[in-house]
Amino acid sequence: MTGAHHRPRVLIAEDDPDTLVILRVNLNAAGIEPMLAGDGHTALERIEAESPDAVLLDVLLPGIDGWQVLEQLHAKGNTVPVIVCSGKDNIHDLQRARELGAVAYLVKPFDIDRLIEVTSEVVGLRQGAPAAGRGTAADADGVELA
Repeated sequence: MTGAHHRPRVLIAEDDPDTLVILRVNLNAAGIEPMLAGDGHTALERIEAESPDAVLLDVLLPGIDGWQVLEQLHAKGNTVPVIVCSGKDNIHDLQRARELGAVAYLVKPFDIDRLIEVTSEVVGLRQGAPAAGRGTAADADGVELA
């Protein structure tokens, strides 16, 4: 589909090939252009070079992990909205994500519909969503981060 409207671009930083495919297919079907990174170093490079509208960031990545990616973005003042995806459901990691500027924290295994809903809110695709995804988004359990 072509047109004057910009399809939001979301970088998926995930090292599991099956999860990457599921996220890529579902984001694409939701009108979001997926970009892929299989490790933290590639994620940082693509964020800097291509300025995605948002990032889905797995915490456990090879090389530079998701926390280090988030720390480096925070230190550089990069304000790309980041949705942290983690297998850990604890308050410590939720607080750490908040302190490093994440807009949402989703616990794996996540419901794909919820992930699409949160991602769409962040990139401003849903009616009533914050402009440019700079508002709040909730994690899978409804915990507000901003």
